[in-house]
Amino acid sequence: MSGDHGPGLGLDPGHDHDLDLAVRLLAGTPTHEGRDPLVLRRWAEAAEEFGRRMSPDPVPVRVVERDGGLTAGLLARYRSRPPVVEVYVDTVDRAERLVAELGWRSWFPAGSVLAAALAHERAHAWLHHARVRAEFKRALGHTALRLGPRRLYAHVAGADELAAHAYARAACGLGRSPLLLTEALAAAMSKKPEVPESETDRWVS
Repeated sequence: MSGDHGPGLGLDPGHDHDLDLAVRLLAGTPTHEGRDPLVLRRWAEAAEEFGRRMSPDPVPVRVVERDGGLTAGLLARYRSRPPVVEVYVDTVDRAERLVAELGWRSWFPAGSVLAAALAHERAHAWLHHARVRAEFKRALGHTALRLGPRRLYAHVAGADELAAHAYARAACGLGRSPLLLTEALAAAMSKKPEVPESETDRWVS
């Protein structure tokens, strides 16, 4: 992979490329086969907006460093019982090197891979709270059942991942969504020649 994918090369500055990635993530998520692309785009927009506005409580969560992330396809993972974030240092190191190889430092400054991974998992921890989860479902607006004026909102598979990526980008001040980097990392580890344009491999949580 080369720096030809770097900032400003071949990208329409007026187009939301990260939203396109988000829509593709949803489209590739089980239960969304055949779903209207406009519905997926609306959910992706709502999930990203919710994530950008999230303000998780600064509750300390134990962080444990592990190896073996490249083999398992993991960058970081949140476990709720007991609350702990596992960070895979081998994947973090590979991702930092990949950023340099692709010329993406203006989007992902040195050290931002770890910071974004921790922020991403902090978002997942926040989304585990019943109140936050209910607010998120309302924001997505996916109605499972309607009884008169009352609605029961359903879970949207993959939307929490988009919210977590959006939160991480906002919290860390990144130039692009971490989803771009996780796709590039998955492509690199699959020995594909290019950053994937039509498929999504998820490497976070």
